[in-house]
Amino acid sequence: MTAHMTEPLLQQLLTEISGCHYCAAHLPLGPRPIVRANLAAPVMVIGQAPGTRVHASGLPWDDPSGDRLRQWLGMDRARFYGGDCLSIMPMGFCYPGKGKGGDLPPRPECAPLWHARLRALLPNLKLTLLIGRYAQRYYLDVQQETLEDTVRQWQGHLERGYFPLPHPSPRNTLWLKRRPWFEDEVLPALRRALQQAGLS
Repeated sequence: MTAHMTEPLLQQLLTEISGCHYCAAHLPLGPRPIVRANLAAPVMVIGQAPGTRVHASGLPWDDPSGDRLRQWLGMDRARFYGGDCLSIMPMGFCYPGKGKGGDLPPRPECAPLWHARLRALLPNLKLTLLIGRYAQRYYLDVQQETLEDTVRQWQGHLERGYFPLPHPSPRNTLWLKRRPWFEDEVLPALRRALQQAGLS
């Protein structure tokens, strides 16, 4: 399927997603799907679910977690949000609400409903960043692994086009400090993988 044929289908799907009310009854702030898909993008970022700040702005990763993620990727905000280098979607497209220890898990309906359909319309996709356990458990066979094990074994997953990462949330600062190998070994490998996928 050519890009000329795919673009209308992609826009049609994004319109369908933007009007989704499938789990509206469970969303305390109501539906506001946060998804970005670019036909030319070679890299997709799959995270967890929007927080309240992202829900308010409509910009994915528009929070301190996003600041750290952009640092990991070696991108500024203009490049992260502009151009055609990234597609961005979470496991749950809307803010799920607050739980005892932070935000609730992503709604489970989104990924089966939308992920495969959206990814099938991105013909240039070469690399998918799986950020956090929800994305990794959905896309990788890592149900019995710790987050540390999955991230340390990034090379095996990269062969399939996936790169697992911890969540860049400030809540994970201590986890990252206790694992200097992540900054020393994994981040340089991540930037090499981005270059190999077509990002300079």
